[in-house]
Amino acid sequence: MARPPHIDLSGGFKEALNLLERYGVQLESLWIIPERDSTGSLRDRYHGEFVAQVPRNAILRFTKPYELVLDPFVGYGTTLVECLRLGRQGIGVEIEPSIAEVARRRVSSEPNPYGVRVEVVVGDSRRLDFRRLLEERGFKAADLVIAHPPYHDIIKYGGSPANLCNAPSVREFLRGYGEVLDNVLRVLKPGGYYMLVIGDKYEDGEWVPLGFYTMGETLKRGLKLKAVCVKNIEETAAKRGIVNLWKYRVLKAGTFYFKHEYVMFFRKG
Repeated sequence: MARPPHIDLSGGFKEALNLLERYGVQLESLWIIPERDSTGSLRDRYHGEFVAQVPRNAILRFTKPYELVLDPFVGYGTTLVECLRLGRQGIGVEIEPSIAEVARRRVSSEPNPYGVRVEVVVGDSRRLDFRRLLEERGFKAADLVIAHPPYHDIIKYGGSPANLCNAPSVREFLRGYGEVLDNVLRVLKPGGYYMLVIGDKYEDGEWVPLGFYTMGETLKRGLKLKAVCVKNIEETAAKRGIVNLWKYRVLKAGTFYFKHEYVMFFRKG
């Protein structure tokens, strides 16, 4: 069986550089992604889904082969697909059963060349006993946590009152996010990385900086901020073919339209 990809500088920088280029690993704080990866089981598109290149970067940078990646907002399963492709164990939690089923279909239809174990669990990441969940599957801790929460109420991902997209206010959204964060940090190993991917939103004509708010909530937990990256993907379903309409809208409203999201990296001390 082939060895999963791993950035290992002991083999020399040239070898590491070849791997970085092969997988499009970003080393700068500005990530320009021409288009999302729609290969394999990711060929079907879902509004608001994760861009595969983002978890790919985190997995290759901050885990070794066969280590455990935990995603408490796994959604349509993109993180787990990347775990299969890169030879990492993966556990993803999704609160909406119908969305979890999509993730399971994707995982089951994706090749598993390295024989890793990935699993979709239906549950509320604020209440789930992650320690027990990991122990029952033979794990002591997660090596990397990838968090891509809903951007509050921008997209309604389901009807569950516990879903953070249905939080009645930004304050309640942040409280719920903090509860998820407290829960997953209990099983993140010391020295492990926590990646947060989130964007901002408009509400009543005002920019709401969800990225900065969630960064503040994360720093309250004693994590060390390692990087704040800005991701721009040129091709998006929401704005495809209507860029001029968005330009008109922001000119009229005296604002700007979104082209970026934040990709933040924290480390547990």
